[in-house]
Amino acid sequence: MGEAMLHQMWPDAKIGPAPNVTAVYPETCDPADVIAAENWEAIRCWLYLDVAARGSYNTLAWSYLEEHALVPTIAEGDRELLASAKPDFLAMNYYATATVAAARNDGHDRAPRNGDQQVMIGEEGVYRAASNEHLEQTEYGWLIDPVGLRTTLRRVWDRYHLPILITENGIGVREELGQDGRVHDQYRIDYLERHFREAQLAITDGVQLIGYCPWAFIDVVSTHNGYGKRYGFVFVNRTEDDLLDLRRVRKDSFFWYQGVIARNGLVSLP
Repeated sequence: MGEAMLHQMWPDAKIGPAPNVTAVYPETCDPADVIAAENWEAIRCWLYLDVAARGSYNTLAWSYLEEHALVPTIAEGDRELLASAKPDFLAMNYYATATVAAARNDGHDRAPRNGDQQVMIGEEGVYRAASNEHLEQTEYGWLIDPVGLRTTLRRVWDRYHLPILITENGIGVREELGQDGRVHDQYRIDYLERHFREAQLAITDGVQLIGYCPWAFIDVVSTHNGYGKRYGFVFVNRTEDDLLDLRRVRKDSFFWYQGVIARNGLVSLP
């Protein structure tokens, strides 16, 4: 395993997995919806983290693999090797939660919902993607759930009791330079401030959160939307088809984030 090799080569180095993890909500308090949410959370999250942090496969996820003839070949010594895994922390990319309902097995459980990378598909006999009327959406159809970050952090911490590092969190929007040559992105400040508050609350809940890395410092190419969708604190002056002058312009959020860093991440709580 990578952890063992790294610790052998550099004993003081730290290593941990970084999956895209999110809490999964049932659409209603119907027990069938609750089971569907547990099923999907096991397959979507615990399948990966249980192996990395506990050295064994999640029970629900393993049953799913068996039912679908997807069980991996396990050679002699593999289970012992998995069990020897000792990550120092768990990293996670967080953007929003997922909401699901019980599968209806009517041939329509597998249907796209939400936008681009946040598409929820659904699967016959497992879960059906559902909407959550309590959450806002970005212009690209991504859900916004700051409280869900606190929920996700608590679930991951209580399950593994390993320090957590948030490796991605941010909002992608269409942006252009204003007439004053600046980008006034109060919406990004509001988005991150709400998530930072929930992270602080998670710490008061007992979660050991060791770091929070917003996505991203500078505008980067979106895998689905190119330079049409921007995440950065720094604007890159180019379009999808024209490099223009590639000038870097610090957005309002850049200066706000400077203040957050100076306060060691503290934001005012409601």
